[in-house]
Amino acid sequence: MEYSPPPLFKQGPSALARLLFFVVLSIALLVSDARFKTLEVVRGVLGAGLYPLQRAALVPRDLFMGAADLAVTSASLRQDNTQLHTRNLQLAQQANEAASLAAENTHLRALLQLSQRIGAQTTPAEIQYDTRDPFTQKVVIGGGSQQGVQNGSPVVTEDGVIGQITRVFPMQSEVTLVTDKDQAVPVEIVRTGLRSVIYGTARGDLLDLRFVPISADVQAGDELVTSGLDGVYPQGLPVAKVLRVDKQADTAFARVVCVPLAAVRGARQVLVLHVTAQLPPNPVEAADAAAAEAAKEAKEAKKKAAKGADKKADTKPAAANAGAGASAAAATSNAAPAKSSAPAPAPAKSPAPAPAKPAAQGGSH
Repeated sequence: MEYSPPPLFKQGPSALARLLFFVVLSIALLVSDARFKTLEVVRGVLGAGLYPLQRAALVPRDLFMGAADLAVTSASLRQDNTQLHTRNLQLAQQANEAASLAAENTHLRALLQLSQRIGAQTTPAEIQYDTRDPFTQKVVIGGGSQQGVQNGSPVVTEDGVIGQITRVFPMQSEVTLVTDKDQAVPVEIVRTGLRSVIYGTARGDLLDLRFVPISADVQAGDELVTSGLDGVYPQGLPVAKVLRVDKQADTAFARVVCVPLAAVRGARQVLVLHVTAQLPPNPVEAADAAAAEAAKEAKEAKKKAAKGADKKADTKPAAANAGAGASAAAATSNAAPAKSSAPAPAPAKSPAPAPAKPAAQGGSH
């Protein structure tokens, strides 16, 4: 029986021969694949066949990286969520501020146009707070005597009149709204020109147009503007709109209920008007002023006359003194020659008695 070694120990070609063979085969395959692309199909078939094995081999790595990414992603998502939430709040606040600023800008532009349209001097102000008295319709604005605000000045918005200045402080002013029961505004109906006075009501939300005859042409929807007859409110400022008209046969005046056109309680920025009343002078006051002026002129004329008399009286004694001095000087000048000529006749008188005595003696004999 022939003995043969096991297949594991069988000797074939030498290792060098096999190395050279495979080196040459590899070079040939490389050259052929680089030149003629002969192994593209083989490569594709091998890649398709080995793909499941590759995916199966990569499963542990993918699981580990997926778990790590999940942890990192969860923390990152929480952080991003917090940042986005904060940013969302900031943007919402900015959006609200932008909307408020846009509304305020529109309101201020309307006030500026109103100021240019009125043509009177105006002072912008902002409503600060309401008064504490719940039974009065008053607000306090941030402008007083230091800003030129005067008592009685009307206060308006771009929609119309909202009130009147009733008290002035150095840095603040109190405004009585048109809806106050004690506030009155002279108005006229735009459609018919009917003039009357509008008052506030006790409720503080409506207006009452009083002293309207029951036969007057007043309809719901008529617009009321200031008449300007009081010299306080300029003519043509919107005030209210007629809401309803109640006419009863047993009364001489109709009850006209109106609603203010301006947002009396919703206004924030307002304009204070400085209106100079252009009214004709009061005849009684003019007559009193003329009489006072005449009395003043007469008094001044009397003073001037008295001053003239005093001047004349002062002039007469001076003239008299001057005349007396002149006469005294003249008398002195006249007396000096008399004294100098008096001794001249003395020698003529002294020898006269000497011859007289012998004559007397001769006569006696």
